[in-house]
Amino acid sequence: MSYLDMDLLRFTTAGSVDDGKSTLIGRLLYDTKQIFEDQLEAVERASAKRGSGEVDLSLLTDGLRAEREQGITIDVAYRYFATPKRKFIIADTPGHIQYTRNMVTGASTANLAIILVDARKGILEQTCRHSFIASLLGIPHVVFCINKMDLVDYDEATFTRIQKELEDFSSKLQVRDIRYIPISALKGDNVVERSANMGWYQGPTLMYLLENIHIAGDLNHIDRRFPVQYVVRPMTDAHHDFRGFAGRVAGGVFRKGDPVQVLPSGFQSSIKSIHIGEREVEECFAPQSAVMTLNDEIDISRGDMIVSPNNAPESTQDIDVMLCWFHERPLAMGGKYAIKHTSRDARAMVKEVKYKMDINTLHKAADNTIGMNDIGRVQLRTTVPLHVDPYQRNRSTGSLILIDESTNETVAAGMIV
Repeated sequence: MSYLDMDLLRFTTAGSVDDGKSTLIGRLLYDTKQIFEDQLEAVERASAKRGSGEVDLSLLTDGLRAEREQGITIDVAYRYFATPKRKFIIADTPGHIQYTRNMVTGASTANLAIILVDARKGILEQTCRHSFIASLLGIPHVVFCINKMDLVDYDEATFTRIQKELEDFSSKLQVRDIRYIPISALKGDNVVERSANMGWYQGPTLMYLLENIHIAGDLNHIDRRFPVQYVVRPMTDAHHDFRGFAGRVAGGVFRKGDPVQVLPSGFQSSIKSIHIGEREVEECFAPQSAVMTLNDEIDISRGDMIVSPNNAPESTQDIDVMLCWFHERPLAMGGKYAIKHTSRDARAMVKEVKYKMDINTLHKAADNTIGMNDIGRVQLRTTVPLHVDPYQRNRSTGSLILIDESTNETVAAGMIV
């Protein structure tokens, strides 16, 4: 298998402050031989300067100087690595409440979330918060790593008790696949190598799980969705009449000859050809980027969507969303914002705030003030119909962002209910 053909697992780490997220990622990189010698030397020097008795692997990911000085993670740090089986992108997200928006950003494209729990402390407020956000963002696989097992003498009873508490809490969440692994990120137990200190644990190591967990079935290959990003007109002698529609498949499988419908016009045609890069192919599927041509001359532009005639998304101007608010200035009732959904741009007005989530208890609070890092259910009215699916059905056509038109800042991310 070539490097280009290997599948890609995006995963995010979360948990409360000082649960060992950065140390865990450092351990993964270190034990899978993904660190250059000069990187390791720099970390060794920094560890010695701080008086650490051993190499502080968390320094491999905490890139901001403020993070290194405080020993915390603030920004979302992305790391890339590969093993012979799979490529990985890690989003190391912050643990503090005031950086919830950063966690949402890092987790929004993840296939899997690793949520760390300190074996000495058990479930904390942030454990619940991040578990709920992982569920809300539709992350299909969640792995609870009970970390710092070395500090509780690798006690099986401690792990079993925390696992039971997590199972009780997780029963309220919408996550398809949940796993539990006892680890020590500092010592390396059950991270890449199996622990000699926890013979009572018979499950896989974290690295084995990351390499082998099945993610091909996570994408929606049933509902065909192709948001058009760009109309390709080369106007060359070789391709004088070529008119292709470029975009990224957001769902389903498109094959040459398939009947299709174009939204919002409703006109129907069939697929004449499909191109990926320089090659003409017989089919394309999510999440591939492709160029399609149709057998009929239909007026199609950026923001339109190519779908199945008998399986179209809902086209509506009234949209219910779970919004995570990013900005210091709170959500304004009746406020107008630019909205971006797939490749379509529009404007939206806030019609109603239905409730705000109390993320610690998962209760709905009757409060219509949504400030920074809050998550609430909001109804929006858009200037033009958007072609939407529920987020739990399709993460691409079920998500949107709101933009402040005066500053061009992204103020919120939304998951369509």
